[in-house]
Amino acid sequence: MICPPYLKHGDTIGIVAPARKVTKNELDFAIHWWKEKGFKILLGKHLFAEHFQYAGTDDQRANDLQNMLDNSDVKAIFCARGGYGMLRIIDKLEYLSFNFEPKWICGFSDITALHSHINNIYEIATIHAAMPFSMNESCLTNLETLYKTLTGQKIHYECKPHTLNRGGECSGQLVGGNLSLLYALSGSISDRDTTHKILFIEDVDEYLYHIDRMMLHLKRAGKLANLAGLLVGNFNKMKDNEVAFGSQIEQIILEHCEMYNFPIAFNFPAGHAEQNVALKLGANYNLYVESTKITLQEIS
Repeated sequence: MICPPYLKHGDTIGIVAPARKVTKNELDFAIHWWKEKGFKILLGKHLFAEHFQYAGTDDQRANDLQNMLDNSDVKAIFCARGGYGMLRIIDKLEYLSFNFEPKWICGFSDITALHSHINNIYEIATIHAAMPFSMNESCLTNLETLYKTLTGQKIHYECKPHTLNRGGECSGQLVGGNLSLLYALSGSISDRDTTHKILFIEDVDEYLYHIDRMMLHLKRAGKLANLAGLLVGNFNKMKDNEVAFGSQIEQIILEHCEMYNFPIAFNFPAGHAEQNVALKLGANYNLYVESTKITLQEIS
C-alpha cells in the first residue's frame, strides 16, 4: 500500500463537498482550526452550491474533486460532509495525476466509496476521519488525531472493553468504513478483498434488520471467512420495526461471525458519534482484544 507524503506546516488542504450540501457557517470552525495549525485552505469552486440535497450537480461536485486531485499544490483533500452522492460521481473522476502524485483523502460515511475505490484499485492509503462539517469544539480529539495522522505521527488507541467482545490478537491491513456503503460496493470494481485483513465497520440510522441483511451478505460473499479481526465502531440511532427484530447490533454481528474465530472488538470510537478518531485505511495495525482493554496500534 502506497502512503502519500505527510503534511508539513504551510501545505495546502483542499475542501470539497462530493455529497450532501453544506453552508459556510457549518465549516467555519474547521477552516479556522486548520489555519491556526499553519495550513493553507483551498475551497472548491462549487463547495457551497445546491442542487436539491446535493452540494451542486453531479458534474459540479465531480469537477471540484477532480481539480483537487489534479492540483499539485494540494497535499490533502477534506470531504466536507457525507450524506449521499459520492457513489454518483466516482466513475466520472480521472485518477492519473493522483496516482502519479498521491495525496491524502480524508472523510467517512458516504466517503467510504472513495476510500474503497482508491485503496482497491490504486493501492493508496486514505484516512477515515471526522469531516469539516462535524469538526467542532465539542470533541477536539477528532481534530487532534487527524492532525497527528496527517503529519505522520503513529497513534496508539486504547479503549474500554465491551462485555461481548471476543478476545484475541491479530495483525493486518485495516479496511472498511460505513457498512451500508461496503454493501453497496459489493461486486463492483471498488469492492475490497478482506482476506487476512482487519475489517472496520460502522453505521447510523439503519433498521436492525438492514444490519442483519448486510452482515449476512458479507458472510455469504466470503468477506468474513478469512478476516484477521473485526473492529466495530459506532452504530448509532439504530431503528426497530413495530414488531421487534429481536437482536441488538452486537448479537447480530456475533451470530454471523460465530463460525469463525477471529477477535471482535465492539464500541471502537470511530464513526457517527461525537468521538470519531482518525484511522488510516490501508495501513497495517495490531489489534489486541483483552478483558481489560482494546488496543489498536499502527505498525506501518
